[in-house]
Amino acid sequence: MSAITVTLPDGSQRELTDGATGADLAADIGSGLAKAVLIAEVNGHPSDLSAPLPDGAEVRFLTKRDPEVLEHLRHSTAHVLAQAVLDLWPGATFAGGPPIENGFYYDFELPDGGTFSEGDLARIEERMRRIIKSNQPFERYELELDDAMAEMGDHPYKQAFMSAASGGDDSDGEAPAGETISFYRNGDGFVDMCRGPHVPSTGKLGWFKLMRVAGAYFRGSEANPMLQRIYGTAWTSKDDLTAHLERLEQAAARDHRKLGVELDLFSFPEEIGSGLAVFHPKGGIVRMLMEDYSRKRHAEAGYEFVNSPHITKEKLFQISGHLDWFADGMFPPMQLDLDGDGEATNYYLKPMNCPFHILIFRSRMRSYRELPLRMFEFGTVYRYEKSGVLHGLTRVRGLTMDDAHIFTTKENMGEELSSLLDFVLSLLRDYGLDDFYLELSTKPEEKAVGTDEEWDEATEALRQVAVAQGLDLVMDPGGGAFYGPKISVQARDAIGRTWQMSTIQVDFQLPQRFELEYVGSDGERHRPIMIHRALFGSVERFFGVLVEHYAGAFPTWLAPVQVAILPVADAHDDYAHDLAARLRTAGYRPEVIEANDTLGKRIRNAKGQKLPYVLVVGDDDVAHDTVGVNPRGGSVERDVSVDAFLERLAAEVESKGIGAGPGTPVGVDAGSLDPCLLYTSPSPRDRTRSRMPSSACTQKTNDSLYLLQLIYIII
Repeated sequence: MSAITVTLPDGSQRELTDGATGADLAADIGSGLAKAVLIAEVNGHPSDLSAPLPDGAEVRFLTKRDPEVLEHLRHSTAHVLAQAVLDLWPGATFAGGPPIENGFYYDFELPDGGTFSEGDLARIEERMRRIIKSNQPFERYELELDDAMAEMGDHPYKQAFMSAASGGDDSDGEAPAGETISFYRNGDGFVDMCRGPHVPSTGKLGWFKLMRVAGAYFRGSEANPMLQRIYGTAWTSKDDLTAHLERLEQAAARDHRKLGVELDLFSFPEEIGSGLAVFHPKGGIVRMLMEDYSRKRHAEAGYEFVNSPHITKEKLFQISGHLDWFADGMFPPMQLDLDGDGEATNYYLKPMNCPFHILIFRSRMRSYRELPLRMFEFGTVYRYEKSGVLHGLTRVRGLTMDDAHIFTTKENMGEELSSLLDFVLSLLRDYGLDDFYLELSTKPEEKAVGTDEEWDEATEALRQVAVAQGLDLVMDPGGGAFYGPKISVQARDAIGRTWQMSTIQVDFQLPQRFELEYVGSDGERHRPIMIHRALFGSVERFFGVLVEHYAGAFPTWLAPVQVAILPVADAHDDYAHDLAARLRTAGYRPEVIEANDTLGKRIRNAKGQKLPYVLVVGDDDVAHDTVGVNPRGGSVERDVSVDAFLERLAAEVESKGIGAGPGTPVGVDAGSLDPCLLYTSPSPRDRTRSRMPSSACTQKTNDSLYLLQLIYIII
């Protein structure tokens, strides 16, 4: 019998009989590996363990210890989900079920237009566990297209995937382009069309949870039927699953859509339309502070401030190429300005600011001495996002971009890119984000303009700048814009989630399309390089990210209300308002919460608004010009002079500190909010506490009692 030779990751080789599989190789190496291995990687491509190995193959095995195995584990769990649903709902059919970040989903159509409820998930999970416990092998087989169509005769959405793939459109990832279709069989006749690979059997699965039910159009098109989508998550261990669910709980508590309502920051009135936000006064203050600080930093960095209209004739976007490459993301045109023949001119809401900045550059001949010319604008743009992808402030239809466009010479491109990335990272750190990696997106396969040489030059320039930062660099093949490659700054927030933030894009194409020129030192005309740069991405999205990063507890410099002042009783109102006036004169944002409710309730309400400081003032404070300071996340401080508090506030705002006690996470209170808990010792160093009688706690007229509360509460 002939033999084959395979090479392992350490360079060693193994000789096996012809037709040996990955499972055979694992068993030949050792029983421990044979039991642990889930996927074979053959010549760099994942493969079923049951697949025969080719002669000369390089083989690597993936176990639960390898992060790459999660994709296959989740894919296999999605198949078990489909098997369970088709068992429980006879007559149901299914469409696609891919792995996604942190989980998987599957789309179904139930008989008679039925829908899933959240209550169905537990029943489906129970059936999935039975399938997993039975340890059913995943068996792969292949059919010619006609036979494959017959195999899926009861499942029209699977047939639609095959028809699209046979026509060359395999973008769904469900079926390969070609005449042969692969299937997987397990259990008592359950069959699913799938490219694979899968783990060896259902018994290798187990740590999963179904998360929610949603509606989804088939293939993402509103012209197609609405299907029922079930989302789930799957992990290699119980600990990993538990940790993920805990992260989701944290994320839910930080959801900017929820906090936006609770903190009165913004809303999406139905009368205005989906994806179009209005900012309330408190949200408007935060937005103003974000923008003002950005303007200050841009002015210091030598940017020129420009402004452009929200609407333009279609010719501008015909020249730029946006109508060729981005029309699906634009609002429909408005027909205006009828000419003598009754023909109207199409006007568009702008989806981008760059063509306007190009026209400013082109308004006169430029000299090399003016370069680099850095233009900056907070420019509002409009993009027709599908309703299904809108998500609070992070995916909207009306957005304000902090857009910069830099025009420079090709010789100075590398230096300018390096300076830009330094500036971007520095400014993001000022807003409290400091955990980054970089992503380099290269030329798209289909939607792109320009020569390969231009793309290669621009990509290499970005790569060198990214590497020089010393940050992790991840490649994103084909992820560039149609006019050039880009670097994206990916930032991790306080609970480890990744957000795409700033982008820097090199563009050789638009200067050519608009025939931009400058006069060089040689007296000749040259074409500039254009660099697109959005630091926030959009103000709205960055706002939403910051809300979630800080869990609504903005650092003091960004907080819409920095200080709440609570007079213990009506007799202290004048002092509280005088103190607020002093704070406003010094440039701070105070709010007086008068004594029209119990002190405890007012403290709880103020703390619920996640304010950096709550000041309580009573008789002693009026007499000695002091305040009682309740810092967010810290312990109560008594008899603090107003001047000392102002100095502290000034230093904190200047340094962009968070106003919490040492080591206290942002947004987390150090102790109880119960105002009836008092120290039993007059010394605040003695942390022993007892609870006041309820009658004493609610007796609003007892001034001295409320002042004691101020002094001794731990919050």
